[in-house]
Amino acid sequence: MSRLQKRYKEEIKKTLHEKYKYSNAMLIPALKKIVISMGLAEATKDKNALQDCVKELTSLSGQKPITTRARKSVANFKLREGQAIGLKVTLRKKRMYDFLDRFCHIVSPRIRDFRGFPLKCDGKGNYSIGIEEQQIFPEINIDEVKRTQGMNITFVTSATNDEECIGLLTSLGFPFKTETTS
Repeated sequence: MSRLQKRYKEEIKKTLHEKYKYSNAMLIPALKKIVISMGLAEATKDKNALQDCVKELTSLSGQKPITTRARKSVANFKLREGQAIGLKVTLRKKRMYDFLDRFCHIVSPRIRDFRGFPLKCDGKGNYSIGIEEQQIFPEINIDEVKRTQGMNITFVTSATNDEECIGLLTSLGFPFKTETTS
């Protein structure tokens, strides 16, 4: 069991239960999964771009990503049906908590001009962020990076609204922007 998962089970569940006064312990929000995805527009032009991104996403997530393919052809985008257009990884259980711990304490401070992530969720208790470059992850060797690649990270929770989602992620150590009034 990871350090963050143990802390969630022993401390965070109790504080969330007291804060939101749930009638049932099963209503306490939990982190279900983390989905990391990359869109690869350059994969149509450069065949090695896909392999490079697979290697990088594998090293930062700890498991091999799946390739997402185009469902139908779009002539304006020079896209053919079945062509590889992205990569995604779904992290659960121990890998999910390990990734979240590394992301909050090691990766986030390495983001240039970082002041915290915005407090805006999707309205259904999930939180998504976009990262502009993969070089902020310490697992990736900067000398081997040929092109900067952004990614989307989605934190899927069992929370029913944004307030519970923000409360859960904050208690897990997620760095949100603090509201300051001047």
